Amino acid sequence: MDAAARLAVYASHPARSRGRRYPEVPARGRDDYQRDRDRVVHCTAFRRLVYKTQVFVNHEGDLFRTRLTHSLEVAQLGRSIGRSLGLNEDLIEAVALAHDLGHAPFGHAGQDALHECMREHGGFEHNLQSLRVVDALEHRYPAFDGLNLCLETREGILKHCSRRDAARLEAADPRGPAHRFLHGGEPTLESQLTDLADEIAYNAHDIDDGVRSGLLSIEQLDSVALFRRHRAAAVREFPALADGGDRRLLFETVRRMLSAQVDDVIQSANVAISQANLACSDDARGVGRLIRFSIDMQRDNQALKTFLFQRLYRHPHVVQTTDVARLVTRELFEAYLSAAGEMPEDFASREDRHRAVADYVAGMTDRFALREHQRLTGRWAFAELPPLPESHALAKA
Repeated sequence: MDAAARLAVYASHPARSRGRRYPEVPARGRDDYQRDRDRVVHCTAFRRLVYKTQVFVNHEGDLFRTRLTHSLEVAQLGRSIGRSLGLNEDLIEAVALAHDLGHAPFGHAGQDALHECMREHGGFEHNLQSLRVVDALEHRYPAFDGLNLCLETREGILKHCSRRDAARLEAADPRGPAHRFLHGGEPTLESQLTDLADEIAYNAHDIDDGVRSGLLSIEQLDSVALFRRHRAAAVREFPALADGGDRRLLFETVRRMLSAQVDDVIQSANVAISQANLACSDDARGVGRLIRFSIDMQRDNQALKTFLFQRLYRHPHVVQTTDVARLVTRELFEAYLSAAGEMPEDFASREDRHRAVADYVAGMTDRFALREHQRLTGRWAFAELPPLPESHALAKA
């Protein structure tokens, strides 16, 4: 059966895409969303994600999630849910794999530092930077800068946008990906789904990485109703895991949490879509968010996010690390701003020095940023920070 024939009427059909900024001859054997997905996978910025921080900086361990593995998990979750809802899996995958391309090294710490450095020069925000990567910074094709992705993919990448930034983008690209931030409406159902899959993925894998690092314990996680409920169910089915020393109990608990959230999204979205009586994909743009949790699951999910913020993202070790990461990012920015010749020529020769430096630093991996910082300052930034505790038995598994 043709892939398009399996799509629901409210799905994004590639034949009805709003198109690319620069017209291209259709590809043989691939539709436009498949082509977008392939362009993202083969671009330089995608490969850099393997050495970009999710929570733990690259040198802290080989098994922690990176932006690349996170993006793959988002794509897997998104495609699984999308298939059940009759949505376009290729568009979901393209957005999922591209959504973090603009993240600076060291995760949100790097973003915050770059935003401070760029405060008087337009600021810095990773969603905008992801769009900038696919629209301008990738140089792979002779006829245009960027990847020339479809509008539906680009608007999925731009998850958040201030009115000021939206107005600037809309002036340069009327009715483009920023249009909805000025005139209201939602993106495609595929983009809505990818946004939620992103949240489901990082909550789940941050639990796993938090325990592996020794910064979180099972006892702490039991204060979260969603975790406690599914851990208890896992122990009832597999009593041998009850002593908590086997890492399989954590894996099984997280797996059950993921399954429960996926099932909840599918059920809630099916009801919302049915009630909206959609006749085509564009109908979904004007009726509010249709891909969402139930009220009960949204409450449980928010409690989990609050727990992770308080116990993991604000853990003293993580705070120490992010403080150093901000300093590294800021000092790199200042060094290149004062000595543009330290950057490659295509960045050094640009007239907008501040934006050129921000683009260059944002494109770095963690380990390249640390090597450059050491080269420019003569010191290893993380030399005085203690290693992760890895005190919990599960952390060593």
